[in-house]
Amino acid sequence: MLFVAALQAVVSLLSEQHGWKLWFLPWWSWLILVVPELLLAASLLGGRRGYQIYFIAVMSVGNLFLLTALIGSVVSGREHGGGELLLKGLAVWSTNVAAFGLAFWELEKRTEDEKFQFPQMETSSDWEPHFFDYFYVAFTNSIAFSPTDAMPLTRFTKLLMLVESAISAIAILLVAARAVNIFK
Repeated sequence: MLFVAALQAVVSLLSEQHGWKLWFLPWWSWLILVVPELLLAASLLGGRRGYQIYFIAVMSVGNLFLLTALIGSVVSGREHGGGELLLKGLAVWSTNVAAFGLAFWELEKRTEDEKFQFPQMETSSDWEPHFFDYFYVAFTNSIAFSPTDAMPLTRFTKLLMLVESAISAIAILLVAARAVNIFK
């Protein structure tokens, strides 16, 4: 969470310094997610349970808004720097991975039924997944656009993985395609 918040703050500061635009939004638009991310980090570090899923939802909706603005910026031809575009895309993509890793973890911890089948569960009866396992699932799902390690067991979990893959595909493919074109 702290890495994602710091990355968004860096993009915001660089946007102000270099006059980078994100479609029609001002430079500080990258900061809209920093407050819920810091509150979520404090909540997680403090061991207080209860509001995390709401912070994660705010993060996801805000990130979807930033992705939409980034798409609008690319489609309207406002993105002229490859490095700038890659940094903005990295901010959206890493927020997506963090939000979904946390969502997978929270959903599994809040309910009794399993949402994922990890391979280690088949060989060891006392193995239990931790946050990093869900973060890994989110990371690999965002890169491979499919489950690579743990299999989703419920329709809702499959829907979440589908949404994460779709967001990642748009962020990675659209941004990378435009960035490569700019660099040429």
